[in-house]
Amino acid sequence: MSAQSSSHAEASFSVPDLLGVDPVWVATSILILVYAILITEKLNRAILAMLGASLMVIFGIINQQQALNGVDANTLALLIGMMVIVGITSKSGLFQYVAIKSSKAVKANPTGILIMLTLITAIFSALLDNVTTVLLIAPITLLITEALETPVFPFFMAEILASNVGGTATLIGDPPNIIIGSAAGLSFNDFVVNLAPIAAICLVVLTAIIYLMNRKTLAKIPQSASDRIMKFDESGAITDPVLMIKSLSVLALVLFGFIVGHGHGIMPGTAALAGAALLMLLAYWKQSPEEQSESVHEIFGEVEWVTILFFGGLFVIVAGVEHVGLLNFFAEKVLEITDGDMMWTAFLVFWASGILSAILDNIPFVATMIPLIEATADTFGGPDAIEPLWWSLALGACLGGNGTLLGASANLTVAAYAEKAKQPIGFLAFMRIAFPIMILTLMIANVYLWLRYFY
Repeated sequence: MSAQSSSHAEASFSVPDLLGVDPVWVATSILILVYAILITEKLNRAILAMLGASLMVIFGIINQQQALNGVDANTLALLIGMMVIVGITSKSGLFQYVAIKSSKAVKANPTGILIMLTLITAIFSALLDNVTTVLLIAPITLLITEALETPVFPFFMAEILASNVGGTATLIGDPPNIIIGSAAGLSFNDFVVNLAPIAAICLVVLTAIIYLMNRKTLAKIPQSASDRIMKFDESGAITDPVLMIKSLSVLALVLFGFIVGHGHGIMPGTAALAGAALLMLLAYWKQSPEEQSESVHEIFGEVEWVTILFFGGLFVIVAGVEHVGLLNFFAEKVLEITDGDMMWTAFLVFWASGILSAILDNIPFVATMIPLIEATADTFGGPDAIEPLWWSLALGACLGGNGTLLGASANLTVAAYAEKAKQPIGFLAFMRIAFPIMILTLMIANVYLWLRYFY
């Protein structure tokens, strides 16, 4: 592993060199320390991530430019843009309308609402992307649970799990799929044909588990709460029809950009920021300069900057660990252990992706694995022969994102809404439920990989 760390010399100043300590251990220690404190929930995650990222640069593990290069600007742009769009759209009353209408469709039965939101989240996560979906669904969920006078945790838990399972199904559903599709030249249809079937199976299993886990608790909610929702007037929820039309039009353009933009070099983050700017223009252009300034400050105040800064810091921390060769070391071992057997290589890639993606976030791990998988093409008979490895990587990374709150961007996005609503989702509380479910879906997906590509 020490040989992997030679590239750290690019940093202009290195504390590990001065102390005679291998930078691998310094970077790993920072990562472990950050995760250990994060689990205790004694320190705000944004503060912790920023401190950890700063230490990576101060200790010379990576330099300033390498830290900036490690930040996934597309993910941050996507989050900021969609948070602005959702913030403006919410002022029209659209989300209240959807909340009331969808709740009435199941007679305001709490269990029915939970299952409905689970399925809607999964489907939307496949058609859009899971971060955008939870940004749209989370406010609706808060409105519904407030009316039902019940904690939001079971609903947010179900939506996080469903967003990652649903996002597995398509090229645009989850960031790892976008990265893999681009690197391997896999199309939207390739992802649907190969991954949508197992995503659907996992969704059925997940929905059944969610129902069994929550049916007794939700059944205790008094009928009066459901009756209160049934009396709501959905048409009266729309407070600004003009703004709603503008918001829906911009949202449609943004979603169109998500679908077609990849083929034209337009990333989802660009589409989201462009949509946010356009919607602010349409919403505020008639205001005076002073009013515009006030409105823009107000809407940017609704962006979850704690989440944005946490992501930014986490990207830098993982970039530091990756730079010293730790991720590369583990990824290479995955491929070496199998000694050139395609099936066992696929399974090992799959399980390593699933477990490590739950711990380290799936985006950097996928980025590390891609060149290593590409390097196996000659051994296995060419680029077409290694296609099962791409599906193993995609399945493991996407489903593995359900293991902890840190596993995927959508998880922390929902957690930010819960924190804002003063109903925070604890790291361990989430993991106790999510990790076993993740393992179950990985086992089911492993059987699918065997039957589909090696049986």
